[in-house]
Amino acid sequence: MYVERPSRLPGAVVWSRTVEDPAVGPVRPVLPDGCMDLLWNEGRLLVAGPDTRAYIPQAEPAHWAGVRFYPGTAPTFLGVPAHELRDRRVDLTDLWPAATVRRLHARLATAPDPATALEDLALERAAHAPPPDPLLRHLVAALDTGRPVAATADELGLGARQLHRRSLTAFGYGPKTLARVLRLQRALALARAGVSFAETAARSGYADQAHLARDVRELAGKPLGELLGRAG
Repeated sequence: MYVERPSRLPGAVVWSRTVEDPAVGPVRPVLPDGCMDLLWNEGRLLVAGPDTRAYIPQAEPAHWAGVRFYPGTAPTFLGVPAHELRDRRVDLTDLWPAATVRRLHARLATAPDPATALEDLALERAAHAPPPDPLLRHLVAALDTGRPVAATADELGLGARQLHRRSLTAFGYGPKTLARVLRLQRALALARAGVSFAETAARSGYADQAHLARDVRELAGKPLGELLGRAG
């Protein structure tokens, strides 16, 4: 079971999930979404870096809690460039001092609600960190509407190399990959709402339904119909 709610940290989401019993049903893949997460799992504090492909969680039953940061903001709060964590799940002890992480472990282990405790931690980090670059939020907003990368870079007053460098630090990959990931999420939202695959492709910015199918398979590892449990 998965539940989420908006966080008190702007743009973030607080979530919890109990991994499905493999005997009951398959474990759902975590799909690329442009975000990074701070995680608590069975006594472990971890960071989920930005994904460029589907991630399959461990199959055995387990409880997870997390804070999913708005795209591009996690490196400021966590103190690590996103590209160093691309397609990785790492223990927080690999990023922060061991003594600090031990104190946080003790705090999370005794918290009545680990998800809220993680949110409190994220808010504390945000209060002592410089604010995320507002230009990056504008970049996400523009690309999420389907604006071309080159036109968006011009509107933001950035050259291609500068935009790519800043995107690597903030998102873990270049702006073209970010645009592709955001387009995938737009398509999934439409398809889950019952929109036909052909119309989903047109409204999401794909050249055609075949283009949508290729992109979903490459990024999600499965055909769209299989992801959603229905036919186009």
